[in-house]
Amino acid sequence: MVAQSYKALVVRETSEGQFVRGIESCDIAALPPGEVLVQVHYSSLNYKDALSATGNRGVTRRFPHTPGIDAAGEVIESNHADFTPGDEVIVTSYDLGMNTAGGFGAYIRVPAGWVVKKPADLTLKDSMILGTAGFTAGLSVMKLVEGGVQPENGDVLVTGATGGVGSLAVAILATAGYTVVAASGKVKDHPFLTDLGARQVIDRDKARDESGRPLLKALWAGVVDTVGGDYLATAIKSAAPWSIVTCCGNVASPKLETTVFPFILRGVTLCGIDSQNCPMPLRRAVWQKLAGPWKPNDLDALCSEVDLEGLDAKIDAILKGQLKGRTVVCHE
Repeated sequence: MVAQSYKALVVRETSEGQFVRGIESCDIAALPPGEVLVQVHYSSLNYKDALSATGNRGVTRRFPHTPGIDAAGEVIESNHADFTPGDEVIVTSYDLGMNTAGGFGAYIRVPAGWVVKKPADLTLKDSMILGTAGFTAGLSVMKLVEGGVQPENGDVLVTGATGGVGSLAVAILATAGYTVVAASGKVKDHPFLTDLGARQVIDRDKARDESGRPLLKALWAGVVDTVGGDYLATAIKSAAPWSIVTCCGNVASPKLETTVFPFILRGVTLCGIDSQNCPMPLRRAVWQKLAGPWKPNDLDALCSEVDLEGLDAKIDAILKGQLKGRTVVCHE
């Protein structure tokens, strides 16, 4: 029998225009329409979740709201032939946790087109240690591989390496046999990155050039950039001939100031990564890679685990840039 209510982190707007969040009992019947009802066992904390939890209208337009762009759990009800009760599934991206009640609640109801059956070689917790961050990192690695970047071609740079996407990119690339150079501004976390498989860790200032030169010494066979701005521009100018540079973030800046010279003199390719609206066939293919040859050996080393009560402090910490790796939210 399906429960009638569940616990969730709910963000509300006060009459004074302030946003407050707290754990509430919610009615399953009030969940939005969708073919698949999932009991969520695990979710994870992403920067976008923290923005939603603080009332950012660029992420979430309507309140009250339950954030959580990631969820993994068990199908409880399904009106779609592809899913039956008992299936273990992953739901990330699309509108989950943005304007559709998300994984910070113990139940979600979503369209079947958002749902991926969990690969057998991942546990539900594993899938949320990966989550949107791991999927984004995996999609970035897929672009490198499809672009012809092989481990023997040279070093691969990862910027923002202690963040969720960055740390998982380091681990995935190292698992896949690439030589990884991780750029980070957090000196105390350099051992964390080497433990993940980075061959070298450099200060982020070394990954940012302010000389204004259109081309720099060719260093990187590939780049996974997670921060944007001058770091992305520097990576492009430092990329080796016929290299692939992926970009998936803009925490440094959404602006990109560079010239065409890296593209027309070195054949550099810049690939944007859109994990939110990634087509389902590619989505499934990336998840299979993450469950197989790209699965880091010790995913637990990448994460800390909290329940709903512990989530509030983690939201504040990620907004201040004080988290490393991944934070998994457990509903069990």
